[in-house]
Amino acid sequence: MKRVVLFVPVLLLVLTSLAAGQSRTYTVDDLLKVRRVGDPRISPDGRRVAFTIGDVNFTANRVVTQIYVTSIDGGDELKRLTSGESSSTAPRWSPDGKKIAFTTGGQIWVMDHDGDNKEQVTKISTGVANPVWSPDGKWIAFTSDVYPDCNNDDCNKKRGEQAESSKVKGRLVTRLLYKHWDEWRDVKRTHVFVVSSNGGTARQITTGDWDSPPYAASTGVDYAFSPDSTEIAFLRNPDKVEAISTNSDIYTMNLASGATKNITERNRGYDAAPIYTRDGKQILYRSQATAGFEADRWRLMAYNRATGTSVELTKGFDLQVEGVVLSPDGNSIYLTANDRGKEPIYTIPIGGGVPRKLVNNVFATNLQISSDGRKLVFASSSIAAPAEIYVMNTNGSGLKALTTVNAELMARAKLRPAEEVEWTGAMGRKIHGFIVKPNDFDPNKRYPLLVLIHGGPQSAWNDSWSYRWNPEVFANAGYVVFAPNPRGSTGYGQQFVNEISGDWAGKVYVDLMNGVADVLRRNSFIDRNRIGASGASYGGYMVNWILGHNNDPRARFKTLVSHAGVYNLESMYGTTEELWFPEWEFKGPAWSNPAMYSRWSPHKSAQNFNTPTLVTHGELDFRVPVSEGMQLFTALQRKGIDSKMLIFPDEGHWILKPQNSQLWFNTVLDWLEKYLQSPNPQSSSRAH
Repeated sequence: MKRVVLFVPVLLLVLTSLAAGQSRTYTVDDLLKVRRVGDPRISPDGRRVAFTIGDVNFTANRVVTQIYVTSIDGGDELKRLTSGESSSTAPRWSPDGKKIAFTTGGQIWVMDHDGDNKEQVTKISTGVANPVWSPDGKWIAFTSDVYPDCNNDDCNKKRGEQAESSKVKGRLVTRLLYKHWDEWRDVKRTHVFVVSSNGGTARQITTGDWDSPPYAASTGVDYAFSPDSTEIAFLRNPDKVEAISTNSDIYTMNLASGATKNITERNRGYDAAPIYTRDGKQILYRSQATAGFEADRWRLMAYNRATGTSVELTKGFDLQVEGVVLSPDGNSIYLTANDRGKEPIYTIPIGGGVPRKLVNNVFATNLQISSDGRKLVFASSSIAAPAEIYVMNTNGSGLKALTTVNAELMARAKLRPAEEVEWTGAMGRKIHGFIVKPNDFDPNKRYPLLVLIHGGPQSAWNDSWSYRWNPEVFANAGYVVFAPNPRGSTGYGQQFVNEISGDWAGKVYVDLMNGVADVLRRNSFIDRNRIGASGASYGGYMVNWILGHNNDPRARFKTLVSHAGVYNLESMYGTTEELWFPEWEFKGPAWSNPAMYSRWSPHKSAQNFNTPTLVTHGELDFRVPVSEGMQLFTALQRKGIDSKMLIFPDEGHWILKPQNSQLWFNTVLDWLEKYLQSPNPQSSSRAH
């Protein structure tokens, strides 16, 4: 392990010099210059929009985010409200519009609407996140990770200091889901608090040895005040074994009496994102009906507080409901849903119905509505353009950009928009995806093809900007990039999503390989002898599967890149954290259905491996543990196949730190160049 760790800084120097001599027209260095715009929030008077911009501090190896404001009508210059070396995030307007709450340094602060008079609200030792104002402006709710057996902050502070100073770092674990993504969850629990908006001692609303919101089920800020500020809705999972349960329920609590009620106990799937209607009569929420299936269709539900019953408002809508906002008059609901790589905005009446699409050619996130009900504000991006803030009328007209933070930078980049493609996959089903070409594309030249396989597997390649697997960085290193959405991808109906479970390399593999063959057949500018594939997580799994089945007449891959890829399904089951996932995908634990785990496990085909492969992984990856990458690398090395492994001790499932991201991109691109760009790549037999 020490050899790998020490290799990283040395490799960084080598790659920096190599990258300087390569003709890449849009590089990871350009990507790191992009300003990260997001989290728009409309002021109560409907005149201004607060939002955040994150800038890469390469020396500090992190992104620093600050808060800005602009007019909702556009045209005004942006005004920066916060500054400093620490990030300021989550701007939230007070109900009267005079103040903005935000988080910085792990605490909640408030400032005047123009950025003046900043005052600290919380002083809690365990830190805070996600502030939410009560409608009367008297309270702010937030979450904090605390010791469940502590009943005050002094206790939490003492326990934290003892743990930090102790030389003993051993962990005594007594339950599952003791770690998640990239952190240990064996001691502390997430709970909801409220604090006076004027500051003071925070009151812990939820208590006990469970999380609120459930750590694995949270879909954002999953708590909300009632319109009269007397009640709060929050999430928790009532099931004993959290690692095998997606049963996130919504509870309501009377803030005066503490009386609590589970309003979704009849549903065994996820329930999340409660929103009270303006009249207080209903609570809207997103819900999945199927227990244990995290990729089930997200429905929009309405709970009647008087009758205690829930109804679905989006019956017959075969897409996943994402962001939801209510019109001020209480008559309309606006929502977003992923559809064929886009995230359009829809509207339905408060009583439900078939969603009507207002605007299609956007990838809308952070949807907000003005207090007069006339305007919608959201962030939107594409594969060729990073996110900016947009505004449009609630009837779908008047779409325009409020910010152009990256306009000059992207004008110089001259990135080509993604092109949509479609082909016939398994069982005659039409499959959809994207092609991305270099900005200096010449149809008379011959280009290598790079196939990017998305993770999930219940996810999708969307026409949206990415700071991780950015197709433009790969395309402008001299590739035609193919980003397919095979079986399991979202945005094509729930049945399409369902058809990958229990069939991880069946129909989806046919979809992918038919897609590669179709792209080759239709585009004479692609060299069929220079094809590579890269993927992460499930995408890494499929790369590993291709590694053992690289004799398909439709396409032969010359080299592969596997990041955080699932390799051995049996060992993956025993070391991952969210056990409901493999138990749904492979129909039970590894010991109860060994035939399916064996059938679809890439490691079973190691005898067929013969393709040069780069393996990358993060040591803090608890979703697909680093042992999966190590097992793959061991097999490659023992078989004498040209291979390298890049491991990051300080990264999890994603490579996020700027310097690490630079190293990752350059390592991958140098590996691909060796086999797909160089005329006669030199294959070494084995690295020692």
